[in-house]
Amino acid sequence: MSRIGKKPILIPEDVEVKIEGQKVLVKGPKGELQIEIRPEIKVDVKDKQIFVTPQIETKQTKAFWGLTRALVSNMIDGVVKGYEKKLEIQGVGFRAALEGEDLVLQVGFSHPVEIKKQEGIKFLVEKNIIIVYGIDKQKVSQTAAVIRKVKPPEPYQGKGIRYMGEKVRRKVGKKAATAAE
Repeated sequence: MSRIGKKPILIPEDVEVKIEGQKVLVKGPKGELQIEIRPEIKVDVKDKQIFVTPQIETKQTKAFWGLTRALVSNMIDGVVKGYEKKLEIQGVGFRAALEGEDLVLQVGFSHPVEIKKQEGIKFLVEKNIIIVYGIDKQKVSQTAAVIRKVKPPEPYQGKGIRYMGEKVRRKVGKKAATAAE
């Protein structure tokens, strides 16, 4: 049995949930999200709670059960609070700026790197911190990962783009390595 899948999801007062066949629509103060549910899983709304239950028993049903419950829960959190990821730029001359709604990064390449804004995503730039904000957790995390991939932190000097609070393991350079011998 899925431990996560068994837990009911409480629906806040300002959130509206509709189930149309295999689609779940969640509407809240920050926006609207929808998801297509697998045929093995059934979603019901009773007494301001959402119950996720398996319909067909297969090897993967337990995994889909917990996954579906987590996705629906994330949708409800997203339309109520929203999600944000913070990225930090470290390096001399490395900077980020907004051009319209797109993000432009200057991180040591011969050209600036432009990242287009996706639907439902907002960028904020404060000094060396980039904030990616939206109501869809998957889109926010994916966009943050794409930004980080432009220039991941390197282990010798620590330059690059990293998540806020991420620890980068530093390596010892050549001078320190040869002096130890």
